[in-house]
Amino acid sequence: MQRKRIYQALAASILLVFGGVTAADSGVPQWANTEYDETPTVEDVLGYPAASRISSPEQISTYFEALAQAHPERIRLVDYGETWQGRRLFYAVISSPENLANLSQHQASMAALADPRETNQREADDLIAELPGSIWIGASVHGNEISPAESTLVTAWHLLASEHEDTQNLLDNTLIYIDPLQNPDGRARFVSRYYATVGLEHSSDRLSAEQNEPWPNGRTNHYLFDMNRDWFALTQPESRGRVAAFQQARPLYFIDSHEMGGDQSYFFAPSAEPLNPLVTQAQRDGLVALGKNNARRFDEFGFDYFTAEIFDLFYPGYGGNWPNFSGAMASTYEMGSARGHHFLQSSGDILTFADGVQRNFVAFMASIETVAENREQLLQNFYAFRQQGIEQGSQRGQTRSYILPNQRDAAGHRRLAAILSEQGVEVRQTTSSFRACGEQYEAGAYVVGLAQPSHSLVRALLDPEVPLADDFLAEQERRRSNNLRDQIYDVTAWSLPHLFNLDLVACQQVVDVASERVDSERVLPGYIAEGDANYGYVVRWGDMNSARLLTAALREGLRIRSADSAFTHEDGREFAAGSFVLPRQGNPDDLTQLLATLSTQTGAIVEPLANSWIEQGPSIGSGNFKPVQAPNIALLWDEPSSVLSAGSTRYIIEREFHYPVTAIRPAQLRAADLSRYQVLILPASAQPGAYEQALGEQGRENLRGWVARGGVLITLGNATGFAVAGETPLLASALEQKATDAETAEPREGSSVQGTVISDAKTHQSYLRNPQAQPDWVPGIIARTQVDQEHWLTAGVPEQLYTNYIGNEIYTPLRISDGRNLVNFAAPKDLVASGYLWQDNRHQIAYKPYVMVQPHERGLVISFTQEPNLRGYQHGQFVLLWNAIFRGASQATPLR
Repeated sequence: MQRKRIYQALAASILLVFGGVTAADSGVPQWANTEYDETPTVEDVLGYPAASRISSPEQISTYFEALAQAHPERIRLVDYGETWQGRRLFYAVISSPENLANLSQHQASMAALADPRETNQREADDLIAELPGSIWIGASVHGNEISPAESTLVTAWHLLASEHEDTQNLLDNTLIYIDPLQNPDGRARFVSRYYATVGLEHSSDRLSAEQNEPWPNGRTNHYLFDMNRDWFALTQPESRGRVAAFQQARPLYFIDSHEMGGDQSYFFAPSAEPLNPLVTQAQRDGLVALGKNNARRFDEFGFDYFTAEIFDLFYPGYGGNWPNFSGAMASTYEMGSARGHHFLQSSGDILTFADGVQRNFVAFMASIETVAENREQLLQNFYAFRQQGIEQGSQRGQTRSYILPNQRDAAGHRRLAAILSEQGVEVRQTTSSFRACGEQYEAGAYVVGLAQPSHSLVRALLDPEVPLADDFLAEQERRRSNNLRDQIYDVTAWSLPHLFNLDLVACQQVVDVASERVDSERVLPGYIAEGDANYGYVVRWGDMNSARLLTAALREGLRIRSADSAFTHEDGREFAAGSFVLPRQGNPDDLTQLLATLSTQTGAIVEPLANSWIEQGPSIGSGNFKPVQAPNIALLWDEPSSVLSAGSTRYIIEREFHYPVTAIRPAQLRAADLSRYQVLILPASAQPGAYEQALGEQGRENLRGWVARGGVLITLGNATGFAVAGETPLLASALEQKATDAETAEPREGSSVQGTVISDAKTHQSYLRNPQAQPDWVPGIIARTQVDQEHWLTAGVPEQLYTNYIGNEIYTPLRISDGRNLVNFAAPKDLVASGYLWQDNRHQIAYKPYVMVQPHERGLVISFTQEPNLRGYQHGQFVLLWNAIFRGASQATPLR
């Protein structure tokens, strides 16, 4: 007789009446009116009951393989990529045998539904009548948010093992995509370190080692990226694979399942304000309906939850928001985390890992129910969303085309176009010159028409400004005037043309010109141009293709000289500052073959030089044509550095520049002999001032001596605070306090003070504030800066550079006797390129330095007052960072 696992409806009813079902009562999962067949359980395969142990990535993969072997007709596993550490990325599709047999056809039908230009309403109606609904459950993109991934195991088992007709109905009407491991590298890090701390019993004390992960914690991937900010930037292989898989599946609803602080209950849609204005009313209504069914199921089990208080839908880089711009619906789910097996809540209750697994399971099942029951309406909404995008992009009097002229930074333009293409946006590159909106453009320009199904995604990523709602902003100003914290959850600006530092032209006409559709190839092969190369070769400076070639040439040991200023060859060709020469003399005999290979790999164009005669500018043999050295680069690693800053910096150097980095911990840095390194980078710290404690005066003096002997110290973001601190700072700048209103009298010390007149509410607030206060915190804007063009550090960088501004650190400019302020924030009226900035900050930030350089005997200190490597997506700053590292090392004069 077939063995059954039966949960009787009566028993479930009793448990519901008396305080609700908990994981501890009868195991995980629990669902009323369900009997199960012989489908292998977690315990059958992995040797422990579900939710009794935190499964490793390998164990999760093993269990899904066992399910696929047991039920190949109802579950299929699809690999979609590999992590930096070589771990498998895959998703499971669970549905009825008929749906799974026709999976390719269903996905083709969804692709047809996604393009109303090819599929008319009648054809769409026929597809909608036949198509199943679809839902994607994405689990644990933060690797230390442990219960969602575990919940996918029991959800998959329940769907396959349950013999109840309701479950069969779900499978008949729904394709259920499950991505159990969005971040397996981070999860592996968490699981290994967690079990290394466990003793005789699991501790629930939040002071215990189990509850306090070492640096870096499991939240991030191998390069320490928060991948819940990477959906449109696509810097990481996990994100690129997931976006490709999403576009193949085109699910109607995407769950991004997370964990939050252990004292909180459970969050699901609807989301908090602000909502991105491109999220439609139909999507908002659909999310409310999903939330209501989740709430109904949570009420049945007696589980607490909340909605609409935190976790907004504004920034498009979240997994819980990016799918909205394709016409799906998406939402963040957040479970209070035990962050281990047990967690002592402030209420005195014990939250368990199993509690989280059960609550996620209920939320997942409730959401699947909603999608199955509303299959036809969701499909209609999806088609209407895509159709509406085409119509909106066709309206006269509105922007109908975005044009990227491609007059400079060919590498940046190509990469941006490819990243858009990877997300399903149609981008075309023109093959002839054309005129549009009163301007003439050369062949090679990129054009993004807005009359396309991906209209909303185009707007979300390319619009210079995505506005916050007026009433929301008014509330934030009201809160600030009452010294309350604002409710802005993430950055308020992310326009990709700004992040790439590229020009974008909004044109109110359709651009009709010969063109080719851009694919997802980010770097096109470079080449050696024809001509006489009797002397050698020259490469123009200013984009990442030339930077990658220069770095590759250094690693090959080639002899290279780079110009500090512009020059003109005798044949009339003009070259910008930073352009570099590879002479035949002193280089290998196969220089041409080497450069042919490197140019193909890097995308750079190498030009021949018949001779060394320079008509204008520095001669190749002068001191203004510096030999470029291959530096050894060290990066401060471990506490108290910021995980995100350290990770993104290492990623950019190693994966964008293709150059190795040595990570050094603070304990070694305090007194180590650094003579083998030419460059040392201090990433931003987790807390301002943390390097003071970690490195102390001993570390500062060690660094001072190293810089004086010819080292290049680069500080990023708030690490600049360490450079300006101490009795004899490394950088002759200073952190500013909040600027005061000269007309407002300040309280004075003592029992009797000068009287003041408080004439209005603003004066009252000024009187109350702390005179030692720091500037108000800026959640995140894109600011304009002005670039000094007459310095080697800014070679190849345009006169205007966009940068993110986050936080409240403002530094005084260097005096000319101390150094140079090479990149400065723009005037108040021009400062904000995108996003929302408090008026007080606007005036105080204006004209202050973003990049400073100060010589110290034979070495240099270079400071970025903001984080140039934020999220790895500020591509427009990569050349500036390259200059700081590699040109900086060549400008310093260590004793050889």
